[in-house]
Amino acid sequence: MGLCISIEHVGSTAVPALAAKPIIDIDIIYNEVSDFEQIKKSLEAIGYDHNGDQGIVGREVFKRTGQQKDAVLDRITHHLYACQYNCPELHRHLLFRDYLRKNKEARNYYQQLKYEIAEEANQDKKVYASLKELKANSFINYIITLSKAAHCGFDKVKCK
Repeated sequence: MGLCISIEHVGSTAVPALAAKPIIDIDIIYNEVSDFEQIKKSLEAIGYDHNGDQGIVGREVFKRTGQQKDAVLDRITHHLYACQYNCPELHRHLLFRDYLRKNKEARNYYQQLKYEIAEEANQDKKVYASLKELKANSFINYIITLSKAAHCGFDKVKCK
């Protein structure tokens, strides 16, 4: 049988009616540790470099190399990650995204929080990232705790 993966659009752009930077976050989900090498080789073949986990265990980062041109991939600003199905960071992405999709009040609160952080950061991406971690993480963790209580866990990717 071939490689069995799932691809999820996560992050703020994955939540309708939520203000977001024009950057798409994509998680490639795979089942077995042994699947990762095949994913890595496939992504390298289309112009991505593997940049390790960058401090978040289980979330492998891929970036465009710029050496191989692609009319679509080079025009869309995106972050690409590969995560095994049981990766805690993947679960955080999915739980938070799904909660905000269903809960307008939480989505609006998070959006207002992001606006306040953006205003304080004054167009500085590094300051924005630091402030977001400082000011938004407690809200994100609260939502994830609520979501975990209502969620039964994550299954392996199902192949068709």
